[in-house]
Amino acid sequence: MSKTKGIASVAGAAVLLSALLPLAPAAHAAPVNVSITVDTGAERTNISPYIYGTNQDFPNVGDYTARRLGGNRLTGYNWETNASNAGSDWLHSSDDYLCGANVSGCSAPGATVTKFHDVSVANGSYSLVTLQMAGYVAADKNGSVSESEAAPSSRWRQVVNEKGSPYTLTPDPNDGSVYMDEEVNFLVNKYGSAATSTGIRGYSLDNEPALWSSTHPRIHSAKVGAKELVDRSVALSKAVKAVDPAAEIFGPALYGFYAYYALQDAPDWPAEKGSYNWYVDYYLDKMKQASATAGKRLLDTLDVHWYPEAQGGGQRIVFGGTGNTDTQKARVQAPRSLWDPTYHEDSWINTSFSSYLPIIPRLKSSIDSYYPGTKLAITEYSYGGEGDISGGIAQADALGIFGKYGLYFASFWKLESDSDYVNSAFKLYRNYDGNGSKFGDIHVKADTSDIANSSVYASVNDATNSELHLIVLNKSFDSSLNANIQIAGDKTYTSGVVYGFDSTGTALSQKGVISSISGNQFAYSIPPLTAYHIVLQSGNSSTPAAPTGVTATAGDARVDLAWAPVSGAASYNVKRATTSGGPYATVASGVTSTAYADTGLTNGTTYYYVVSAVHPAGESANSAQAVATPQGAPPTGGLAVQYKVNNASPNDNQVMAQFNIKNAGASPVAMNSLKLRYYFTKDAGSSALQFWSDWAQVGSSNVSGSFVAMNPAKTGADAYLEISFGPGAGSIAPGGQSGEIQARFAKSDWSNFDEANDYSYDGTKSSFVDWSRVTLYRNGTLVWGTEPS
Repeated sequence: MSKTKGIASVAGAAVLLSALLPLAPAAHAAPVNVSITVDTGAERTNISPYIYGTNQDFPNVGDYTARRLGGNRLTGYNWETNASNAGSDWLHSSDDYLCGANVSGCSAPGATVTKFHDVSVANGSYSLVTLQMAGYVAADKNGSVSESEAAPSSRWRQVVNEKGSPYTLTPDPNDGSVYMDEEVNFLVNKYGSAATSTGIRGYSLDNEPALWSSTHPRIHSAKVGAKELVDRSVALSKAVKAVDPAAEIFGPALYGFYAYYALQDAPDWPAEKGSYNWYVDYYLDKMKQASATAGKRLLDTLDVHWYPEAQGGGQRIVFGGTGNTDTQKARVQAPRSLWDPTYHEDSWINTSFSSYLPIIPRLKSSIDSYYPGTKLAITEYSYGGEGDISGGIAQADALGIFGKYGLYFASFWKLESDSDYVNSAFKLYRNYDGNGSKFGDIHVKADTSDIANSSVYASVNDATNSELHLIVLNKSFDSSLNANIQIAGDKTYTSGVVYGFDSTGTALSQKGVISSISGNQFAYSIPPLTAYHIVLQSGNSSTPAAPTGVTATAGDARVDLAWAPVSGAASYNVKRATTSGGPYATVASGVTSTAYADTGLTNGTTYYYVVSAVHPAGESANSAQAVATPQGAPPTGGLAVQYKVNNASPNDNQVMAQFNIKNAGASPVAMNSLKLRYYFTKDAGSSALQFWSDWAQVGSSNVSGSFVAMNPAKTGADAYLEISFGPGAGSIAPGGQSGEIQARFAKSDWSNFDEANDYSYDGTKSSFVDWSRVTLYRNGTLVWGTEPS
């Protein structure tokens, strides 16, 4: 993202104002009557799971399905050394900024990318990683680069797409070149291809090339050419696809409308333009032609950025904070420029280029005309006011639009220090009840009679239509909505629960229940500036609502459940799953109290629960999901071992596991006094085993492994890997941890293991959790875990 978006040759570009005016309190006006119609049998399309993405992580990163490693810094990123260049954002500084908290690992190749992708793997998120295409990357971390040191010079390394010789996992940082295909090979070697569950799915062809001459003049001082950008895109895409054919290519990451239109007045655009309406058409057509020649698709996703130019109260709605009341009102209306042909925003785009709005249908029309099958992504966007209710409403509206109009990928860019309302908008779709419950995966038709004051989006989870989700937004600043909601379809909905947030605070909470539904029609009042998620359940009209307020409290090998009583319920059924969203198995039926203790569980395993109410007329729908992870007793001496899998496949020729040792005690613990044991079965094949430590925060050279046969064998184990640490590993401070230790072992004949029956293996643990089936010894004494029996 560029802090300043230059708009060449366009009069009336927005002036950014820094003054922030508070929203004055206003008396509520008379309610607005709104008719909302829903049809679960119409407009049924899958909602891409990757529209709920971000560029900067929030604490609840698990609520985000996609993550992008991009922005101005990535144009000058050197994967071999993790140096990068800030360009005009900060003194053209070359440094280790992208390493963040991982400075100690900054010398390891690809550390910035691997640190990023490890989080994605742990959370099951799509990773979109930016590759370099402007020609040069930072050669050092020595600070500002002067104009006289512009590339080519010793301050830079040349970017080469195809190495043309064997790859290495330990590239030479002093050979003068950085190879893009070698980086992809490095990542595929570590994580698997894009076709696997742990591989990097997508690669972006650099960042905002139309602005390189202003954001990165030390790298690419001349304005990028229209043909040049296509040529660079084709060459880099070919290099990536040659290494990982399953990888998805995103491009050209255009910063905003004038880049879509004329590539920021590219010098050769008048000569190249021909009959194309705008640069987007040209780029798509040229990439299609190149793909036909190459015999493979070279552009999977058209990638653009969208920072609205809309104004209100004399101020652009983004880059200027919350703004005054008129700014805020413009903000909540601005998402309409994504889809609504009847809306005309106050902007230079609408004044001079109104035929190109609304923007999503215009972009999709270009795709259909020039490169059918290409997906659409908005990989940077913000509607401003991120810590204000106006920003929360606009963000919730945008997410609904992305799902309804078929975007493949979208990732929010944080512009302001307080983005809590934006985060609440994501939770409205991804975790509305605090227990991981989500908006449905299938969009269905929903319309409102008043698109200025309200928005509505509807979805279902599956073909049964038994659970209907409605996002209803009141965009009015002073009027409540009296919404009359009418549903058509094959199900009769009998009850509902309402969750949401409003102008009083960012916290999501249950706002009410809906019980008076007659003929699939009900009325509900929505206060001003409020975002609601209504969850409707189908069932017998004589059954009361499903249980609400379900809580799950973890204990030692147990989870204690509680819920609010349901009027008229004779009993309750408790159901459990080990995967969010089910399928659920009934673990207790006929429960007559509103509490249940589920015992005999496995510590460290996450369990998901729903509860239904049983009435004389039948069983209710399931409650919202509750989640808990039981844990064992505190470790002896304050030491504990955390574990996660690095390869969730139980049937291949390598065992890959990662460990972290925590010290909750009051004294430092020397690493060379500790030994880890991981228990497994050798299965058929060679009895000779080999060990590697691929990476460790304490240094792989300080980690060693040996194998011990168990006689007699135990359940799930006839051998164990014992990991030891050298003096160079140092100590774990009180309250500290060892950091990640990546371990891998294989048989000398490379025959397969069957890890599914191994004592220490658990393929569901994709993020670090305390794991008692890996034991820890201090000076020979067991201090953590349980040995197999």
